Amino acid sequence: MRVLLGVSGGIAAYKAAELVRALRGAGHEVRCALTRSAEAFVAPLTLEVLSGEPVYRQEYLQANDSGAELHIEVARWADVVCVAPATANTVGRLALGLADDFLSTTAMAFDGPLVVAPAMHETMWLQAAVQRNVETLRSRGVQIVGPTVGPLASGETGVGRLVDLDVLVEMIEMTRATGELDGRTVVTAAGPTREAVDPVRFLTNRSSGRMGFALAAEAARRGARSLLVAGPVELPTPHGVERHDVTSAAEMREAVEELAGAADLVIMAAAVADFRPRQVAGQKLKKAAFDGRLELERTDDILLGLAQSAPHAIRVGFAAETERVHEEASRKLEQKQAAFIIANDVSRSDIGFGQEDNEVVVFAAGREPTRVEKASKASIARSIFEQLVPAVSTLPLAGRAVS
Repeated sequence: MRVLLGVSGGIAAYKAAELVRALRGAGHEVRCALTRSAEAFVAPLTLEVLSGEPVYRQEYLQANDSGAELHIEVARWADVVCVAPATANTVGRLALGLADDFLSTTAMAFDGPLVVAPAMHETMWLQAAVQRNVETLRSRGVQIVGPTVGPLASGETGVGRLVDLDVLVEMIEMTRATGELDGRTVVTAAGPTREAVDPVRFLTNRSSGRMGFALAAEAARRGARSLLVAGPVELPTPHGVERHDVTSAAEMREAVEELAGAADLVIMAAAVADFRPRQVAGQKLKKAAFDGRLELERTDDILLGLAQSAPHAIRVGFAAETERVHEEASRKLEQKQAAFIIANDVSRSDIGFGQEDNEVVVFAAGREPTRVEKASKASIARSIFEQLVPAVSTLPLAGRAVS
């Protein structure tokens, strides 16, 4: 996706550099347009180096080599325009339709989705004039993101802080929703489980949940009703996703099976514990009294169980392996009666558990495996859905009741 990032002159402008990095990391092309006052907070050269693209500054009467007006050309280039931070002045100019610099003239010429992220002191944000301008933009279909409550540049705490950048990236990506999964329900399980040993200890694994959350977000972007069953992770709920928090493997199985009754697609991206303590101590185990032995029992195989409880759904599993990745993924594809198995090599330190990036191989019955090269987990989720959507589209749209 091609993103034009407009930066106006508030203290939060310094975050534009990280926003460019986040957007580039998610696989998007980024160009930046700065107001005159924004240049006092962030150097154009910084954004040019990070984006790998020219930075547009105050002047709007610029022409390219062919003589075409540059703000018109850029407006046609962009898939989405995001203004972050948007000061009270910039919000007002956009609402009034003023066009006296490169950013405002480009916004005026742009006929696609516009995302505006206000950031200012609370007393300014709450002014009637600012609120009126915000409502004017909303009435035109502009996505207003934030502001949030938090520490302000003045040292006070209040509403007016720029939203977290991951939320902003998510909202930008939501503008390209395709609607190809309209009327569909997608259930995604993400994160680890915790299996109690005693009231203070548990067994778990290193899963961060990021891959599953990216898949749930992608399902929502494509128009599906996206239901996320999340193990114990500290991640924000993606926009448009309905979240169900669980802790143990048993709780995850119960939640997934209940939701899968109405699902067209079930993605088991969670790293569910294979074993749990056979008995959970009612009190904290004392070191001196513990003999060093912990008896374990197997947990239920949720994906395999879905072959019986949700045979109508397209079922997708993940295979996180440290050796013989292809052999194990092929075996699981058949054993678990899944339509797809997504395999990744978690022995690599640069992908998988706890990392921002991933690299996977998609296995499906009757065809050669497809490798998705290393990229951000959001980008990997998009690539995976490109392969899942054709399978889902073969299912009837008839509604199902949750059993």
